[in-house]
Amino acid sequence: MSAPDVVFGFGTHPGLDDIPELLRLTQQADRDGLDLFTLSDHPYIGGRLDAYAALGFVLGRTNRLTGFANVTNLPTRPPAMLARTVTSLSALSQGRVVLGMGAGGLWDRIADMGVQKLAPGDAVDAFEEAIVLVKLLSGGGPPVTFEGVHYQVHQIEPAPVAAPPVWTGSVGPKSLAATGRVADGWIPGHAADWLSERYRSSRPVIDEAAASVGRDPREIRTVFNLPGRITDRPLPATRDGAGRWVGGSAGQWVEELTSAVVEHGASGFTLFAAGHGAVDATTLARWGQEIAPAVREAVTAEAQRMPSDSSR
Repeated sequence: MSAPDVVFGFGTHPGLDDIPELLRLTQQADRDGLDLFTLSDHPYIGGRLDAYAALGFVLGRTNRLTGFANVTNLPTRPPAMLARTVTSLSALSQGRVVLGMGAGGLWDRIADMGVQKLAPGDAVDAFEEAIVLVKLLSGGGPPVTFEGVHYQVHQIEPAPVAAPPVWTGSVGPKSLAATGRVADGWIPGHAADWLSERYRSSRPVIDEAAASVGRDPREIRTVFNLPGRITDRPLPATRDGAGRWVGGSAGQWVEELTSAVVEHGASGFTLFAAGHGAVDATTLARWGQEIAPAVREAVTAEAQRMPSDSSR
């Protein structure tokens, strides 16, 4: 049996004053063999870098690292234009881009940008339409006419570049079902991990929706955002009183993440500093040089030992 394809990355929230550090960290991650980096997309914060401008900048200065916005602020980025952006980034970077998508949070601030505020159900409908439209406007083919409730295009030529994988930050049942129908991966909200009630109750919604439209649920990745510390010595407990992951030694991380892949179907991990801050260079080096290779090796060994593959 082959080992599942597990990806390792890190997250950052760079401001305009953080450009040198952003470049140092992403180039370090690139050298260390990490798979991806993520940026937040909050265009209503004046001191933040625009996510897609920053993605293009970093992809142009790295060789193998994949980038994505975790997650794209869809209400401020019309999907037809978003399709042009991500297919162009994919072409420029030889496919090193993922499209992170969400229905929209912080709607009061989004509305302050001049965007019409949508009710939660309408926002999810628009989110699903947007994913469908981005995929229609990718991969070549005849001109596209799309008449959605929220988005319309008329006789627009698709880019001859395949759509990047779409990973969502879905939380509610309606959004989770949309992920199952049209997306390629899921990032559980609120840094929920594989032992959380949120994961246990949410993933079946995705799986059932995928199966309802003839998709194999195992094709939809689960990639976990993991805030936590990497310590020199083992911690007495790797989780707090509420059961949330807090970190531990490299060995504790390796044991826990290997279990997450083998026993719970995890297919990726994005490291954040505790409190979702920026990861420092020392922590990032331990993540890329110690933990990620050890987990990959352990997962491969387990896959060779086991008779069947139940990973997502």
